[in-house]
Amino acid sequence: MSKWVLILGASTGHGGATAKKLAAEGYGIIGFHFDRGEAKQIAKETIAEVTELTKGRCHYYNTNAASEETMEKYIPEIKRITGGEPLKLLLHSIAFGTTTNFFGEKPVTQRQMDMTVHVMGNSLLYWTQKLFFEGLLGEGSRVMGLTSEGNYLAMEGYGPVSVAKVAMEAIIRQIGWELGQFGVTANAVQAGITPTRALTKITDNWEMWVENTKKRNPIRRTTTPEDVANTIAMLLQPGADFINCSIIYCDGGEHRSGAF
Repeated sequence: MSKWVLILGASTGHGGATAKKLAAEGYGIIGFHFDRGEAKQIAKETIAEVTELTKGRCHYYNTNAASEETMEKYIPEIKRITGGEPLKLLLHSIAFGTTTNFFGEKPVTQRQMDMTVHVMGNSLLYWTQKLFFEGLLGEGSRVMGLTSEGNYLAMEGYGPVSVAKVAMEAIIRQIGWELGQFGVTANAVQAGITPTRALTKITDNWEMWVENTKKRNPIRRTTTPEDVANTIAMLLQPGADFINCSIIYCDGGEHRSGAF
């Protein structure tokens, strides 16, 4: 087993925090991000910190990780980096999709729906398939994705993303069920409402979401990317080898506290 992890969406938010956490724990980081405009500066800062933590043992690629062309191009490079040894972790942390309602002034289109479900859900399956067939996932490898309570609650503008999250959870269950015999486990981590750049893209009322969350969360605060990173790091430990096909809640009990 190599000491390398692959993070899709590794520059900001949960993916960026996880990259820093695992870099500090001695893992090499292979990260994909797709940043333009102001986000490029945030990505630049994350990459600089990860580079320092890993003493240069990291590789970042600013390209569309959800495209098949990217997978075909970079998986041979990933294999070269790890020396052909399996990755410890494949983390799907891509937060890019259409946020709009199914009806109303701007109802979601088929193209938007297909893109959102592919990028935030189905792409995890295609990465897992290709990595597994190349021997880059094996005994002790973890496959993880990030989900939210939008997987079972209806929210303003969240419909397309909700569908993508539910699809991803089903994909993760099936991956764990089929690859468990090879020692590969797959789980989803459900974070609570987290004040990240991605949240500001979901709703203009994100500040109200944050304040309401602080009131209803049993610990009286919102989730942080570092909370999620710590949970993922724990799930990489040998003691978590038997956790599979599950949703792990990292939200301070938020999902048990009633309606949003």
